[in-house]
Amino acid sequence: MRSGVVGFVIGVWLLQIQAALPPWSVIGLLICLGIAVAIAGFLSTRTFLKLSLFVACGVLAGFAWAASIAQHYLVQELPSEWEGRDVTVIGTIDSLPFYFERGVRFNFNVERATAEGVELAVIPRRLALSWYSAFHAEEMQVVGNVRPGERWQLTVRLKRPHGNANPHGFDYEAWLLEQGLRATGYVRPDQRSVIKNQRLQDFVWSFGNVVEHLRGVLRERIHDALPEGRYAGVLVALVIGEQRAVSQTDWKVFNRTGVGHLISISGLHITMIAGLFAALVFQLWRRSFFTSAGLPLLLPAQKAAALAGVAIALIYVLLAGFGVPAQRTLYMLSVVALALWCGRIASVSHVLCCALFVVLLLDPWAVLGPGFWLSFGAVAMILFATVGRARFHAGSKPTIRERLIAALRSAGHTQYVVTLGLVPFTLLLFGQVSLISPIANAVAIPVISFLVTPMALCGSILPAPISNWVFGAAHLLVEWLAAILGWISQLPSAVWTAPSPSWWMFACALIGALWLLAPPGWPLRWLGLAAWIPLLLNQPTRPEPGQMWVTAFDVGQGTAVVVETAHHRLLYDTGPAYSPESDGGNRVILPYLRGRGIGALDGVVISHSDIDHSGGARSILDEVKVGWTASSLPADHAIVQAAPMHRRCEAGQAWTWDGARFEMLHPPPESYDIHKWKPNARSCTLKITMGEHSILLPGDIEAAQEAALVSEASDSLHATVLLAPHHGSGTSSTQPFLAAVKPAVAVFQVGYRNRYRHPKQEVFDRYAEMDIQRLRSDQSGAISFRFGQRIEMSEFRTEHARYWHGR
Repeated sequence: MRSGVVGFVIGVWLLQIQAALPPWSVIGLLICLGIAVAIAGFLSTRTFLKLSLFVACGVLAGFAWAASIAQHYLVQELPSEWEGRDVTVIGTIDSLPFYFERGVRFNFNVERATAEGVELAVIPRRLALSWYSAFHAEEMQVVGNVRPGERWQLTVRLKRPHGNANPHGFDYEAWLLEQGLRATGYVRPDQRSVIKNQRLQDFVWSFGNVVEHLRGVLRERIHDALPEGRYAGVLVALVIGEQRAVSQTDWKVFNRTGVGHLISISGLHITMIAGLFAALVFQLWRRSFFTSAGLPLLLPAQKAAALAGVAIALIYVLLAGFGVPAQRTLYMLSVVALALWCGRIASVSHVLCCALFVVLLLDPWAVLGPGFWLSFGAVAMILFATVGRARFHAGSKPTIRERLIAALRSAGHTQYVVTLGLVPFTLLLFGQVSLISPIANAVAIPVISFLVTPMALCGSILPAPISNWVFGAAHLLVEWLAAILGWISQLPSAVWTAPSPSWWMFACALIGALWLLAPPGWPLRWLGLAAWIPLLLNQPTRPEPGQMWVTAFDVGQGTAVVVETAHHRLLYDTGPAYSPESDGGNRVILPYLRGRGIGALDGVVISHSDIDHSGGARSILDEVKVGWTASSLPADHAIVQAAPMHRRCEAGQAWTWDGARFEMLHPPPESYDIHKWKPNARSCTLKITMGEHSILLPGDIEAAQEAALVSEASDSLHATVLLAPHHGSGTSSTQPFLAAVKPAVAVFQVGYRNRYRHPKQEVFDRYAEMDIQRLRSDQSGAISFRFGQRIEMSEFRTEHARYWHGR
């Protein structure tokens, strides 16, 4: 069974890295082949051949199962002809709403959809919607107070699933597919004469709606008890698994100290609560709840306790939103309870494999999430390093002191195993490892798991005002813990950052970790460290002398470009701000830099103050060591104040890095004294030349600035690659400018179906008429160039194509 589950995992993972789904005929063939291989495995008498056949059967079954589920969900996608059109939908609020500064986000379960009085059957059943208070600057609308389970009528505009596609970035499209959300959109404002957005029913009864409603009630209870509590979001995360209210600043501290796994409903919390409840039921059942009912004669107390433990775990997991760690714990507890009921002894490896199989059976896309590998990896490492190694000593009963020492020794060993065993996984998934996590977890695990979590759960069910006192005490403990963690996180070398390892480096490090954690008596366990040498010596890749790498990120409607030479790195613009705590810097650029192992930038150029170019600057300056910053921003701008060394962009500035020539062509120095100039007009325009090839980065300059450059610096404009000015707006990319630049390739950094409709069709056609190759970030994802004797170009969506992209 275990070999088949291992093969099943491999098969599911193989399907998720495919660029296209196999047709149903191929899926049917794989199923038949899998059955034949399984029969051969049962008939085989050789152990190695039997195991190999079961693994092969699992691979075929996993691949076919994941392909079948994917085929089922992909056909529910919104047809392209219905993108951007007004549709009236009636349905229920299908998730816990998330309120933010500009509105609210929620999932919507569609019961009926119409457009212009005609019933529509093509609208997906589940939608991810946003309801903005001010979608455009000139309009305001009242955002509905939506609650889980309510039935609403809404007028919405939808689009197909689409997300930014960047190296080492989050795949939003895969996440939407996993959640069953096959379209996204926003609620249209009501017209003055017509009210289209209205609540139709206060609550629609269904199991899912009841669960989400209860989660909402618990969240409101905590926030009502702690209206000014900074860490109220942490208590919400511990009670219902809702983590969005935890600020990015706090997440930074938690991740740097390696305790982020505790700020949720983890397997440890579920096991602890289930164990306590099972023990309570066991004692009460043995005593028949202090009655003469004789309950143990009807059902043994052990079975009653196991059933109660699984039931309370199920309730807790439902409140947690059914995350992978919670699912894993629930299924493992269920297998153990089932074995007890059936009078069977379940080995821990069988229990883990059963949980693994059920998780992927219900959610084949779980293998794409870091939580899947970290959750199961941690449990597997603990079992590998501890099961079957308990030591028993004959003699007198151990004292309380001896038990305490043994418990502390066991907890320390478990933390050592998890920390060491997950280093390869953590570096592969996040590009960094917290070196202080053992110390931080030694403090945080007892506080969070044995004090804060039980107090938060008790506060959730106790009546007011007692509940308010309990929540307040729990919040105070979190405050004290956060202060300690904040101090620890500032220690030098708190985090080790390294490039994401290649597959062979990861495999070697994993084998080395298993060797180090092998049982006592295993020969030369210290040799496991030798397998870590490639991982420890892994260095960021760099261009060779005479080469230059340029990466234009897919940040949506905005600009962000990284330029790398042999020994220097420059960032041109930092992407847009998506929300008060989310921007192109922390969502796109920083994950890329971490994945590459880049911890410092020699320079950052911020072309101008527009939020789609400067929105991620603070995130970059806070997280990355920056040598200098150049911009056209005013001296009192917050970014200028935060920059360690700032200078103004001025035409005539030039420098050379590793053979690459950097020239600032715009704005002229005197422009800073002309107050009528708009920020776009003062965009820093940078040309970078390596050998015979060059790239021109003009920011958001418009026709007047283009004409000035053609008139005053036409000899300097020619470039092989052009970043389209102002994202291809109708006020830029004039014909004389393009004729002076004469690019072979033009890059348009634009958002998918952006509200500005960039690039304008007439401008986009102008590039084609001049035989300029056109690339769009909304279609290509991140676009990379390698400048040398010739230019090599790659598009992320092409190089890393997945079956859920571009349908």
